[in-house]
Amino acid sequence: MARFVDRLLEMSRRKGSLLCVGLDVDPARIPGPLRGRSDWVYEFNRGIIEATHDLVCAYKPNLAFYEALGLQGLEALERTMSAMPPDVLVVGDAKRGDVGHTAAAYARALFDQLRFDAVTVNPYLGSDSVEPFLDREDRGVFLICKTSNPGSGDFQDLICAAPEGSMPLYQVVAFRARGWNRRGNVGLVVGATYPEQLAEVRAMAPELPLLIPGVGAQAGELERAVVDGTDAAGERVLVSSSRQVIFASSGNDWMEAARRAALGLRDEINRFRQAKATPNSGISSPSDRRSG
Repeated sequence: MARFVDRLLEMSRRKGSLLCVGLDVDPARIPGPLRGRSDWVYEFNRGIIEATHDLVCAYKPNLAFYEALGLQGLEALERTMSAMPPDVLVVGDAKRGDVGHTAAAYARALFDQLRFDAVTVNPYLGSDSVEPFLDREDRGVFLICKTSNPGSGDFQDLICAAPEGSMPLYQVVAFRARGWNRRGNVGLVVGATYPEQLAEVRAMAPELPLLIPGVGAQAGELERAVVDGTDAAGERVLVSSSRQVIFASSGNDWMEAARRAALGLRDEINRFRQAKATPNSGISSPSDRRSG
């Protein structure tokens, strides 16, 4: 059974892509051709997947958007999972976190019923709340570390007296994540909207995969996300974009527009990866910026 980190590396290398597209369905933004259809959620996702699957490494359905639609939404998510091609990973953006026996039920729901390859988990309740997700080395667990929203600093930036020293809470999470990574299936969620913190987390956890949301509609800078987020080999990252791709058009060309947006992002990510690997590329390293 392959470890999740090995599955991620193999998939990203095979596809030549670090792009993850979020499938965040929104009834207010249904493309015109799908309006009035009872199966619009599934048909929308199917169209996005058909248009972009050769360009992406992963898809990331956010469960909130499906749960908000009730049974119709959950059934559409199940159909969407059945329509996924075998050459992509699917990250269930669930942000679950609860006491151990409840966490075990969440893990069964997300991994066995919905069949996600990876999930997002909130580690606030501690190690026993995370362990049920970590039992399966072939499934990834992206722990919430430093999120992309403006209010993330309310708690995540608070200075903590940890055994490793005094540091912000998000850095404590990164330290703990490394210790919990016994099966090679732990990653971290770090938003593109905070590039300096992203660089710090990458330096602290060089071996962990990072899921980087906030690119596009949330105005995270793509170049910094790639340069600061990737490891020394330019890997171990999923750069996530949702609205910028899936809502690129609401007209008859919505699938073509989504493909153009995904292609542009995929190529930009790879250009920045190449520039990072090329001496004298003009892209500054995190240490360069801190010393300036």
